[in-house]
Amino acid sequence: MKTITVSISENEFQSFGFKSDSIAFKELLERISTELAKKALARCHQIAKETGLSEMTLEEINAEIKEVRKNAKNRSWDKYSE
Repeated sequence: MKTITVSISENEFQSFGFKSDSIAFKELLERISTELAKKALARCHQIAKETGLSEMTLEEINAEIKEVRKNAKNRSWDKYSE
């Protein structure tokens, strides 16, 4: 097994919840992936609020999905008719 050294700030060390200076690579990947997923989710939530999507009802969401699917089907046939 190989060992590598990575330097991070004290804040990052604490925010990732590390307890020691040694961690398995698999655990490091999991913690970084979890943090990235949380940030992506927060960003998606922010965008939804900014664009009004967070206020949509389930019926409105389903209507939007239905319309997009309908338009997608129509466009896929357009390329064959030319």
